[in-house]
Amino acid sequence: MPLWLVFHPCGTFEDDSAKRALSKDITNIYTGIGLPAFYVVVNFVKLSPGDVWVGGEPKTDKPFIRILVDHIAVRLENEDRVYERSADAIEKALKPHICDKGYDWEFHVDETERRLWRVNGIIPPPFGSDMEKQWAKDNKPSVWSGAY
Repeated sequence: MPLWLVFHPCGTFEDDSAKRALSKDITNIYTGIGLPAFYVVVNFVKLSPGDVWVGGEPKTDKPFIRILVDHIAVRLENEDRVYERSADAIEKALKPHICDKGYDWEFHVDETERRLWRVNGIIPPPFGSDMEKQWAKDNKPSVWSGAY
């Protein structure tokens, strides 16, 4: 499961169409490698003016978007090219929604141990397995032989 927390100031991501467009582009990153769409969770966290500080100073000159991504379903291989490709996919998804609007932004990705993850109390099937493909097709979890 990728969990995205998008911390944004008032005046950005105010309407559902802006949130939907970014969420779709984020989801496409993961469905493109075979993960079920329902694995992708994006939470928009609106911050009031004066709540964003960068370098010990309030960030009020232009919007600053801070994104935290937590990868759980799939861990990246420990190779520079794999990390670069993943970061580039994230940049590509963010570009029309953040960069092209002239906002300042940064993101980071954490990887959480997959064995500490459950969906509706079910242990998710292994990445790329036939059962995970079934979950992707159904776009919902279902009980399988290794579920508990």
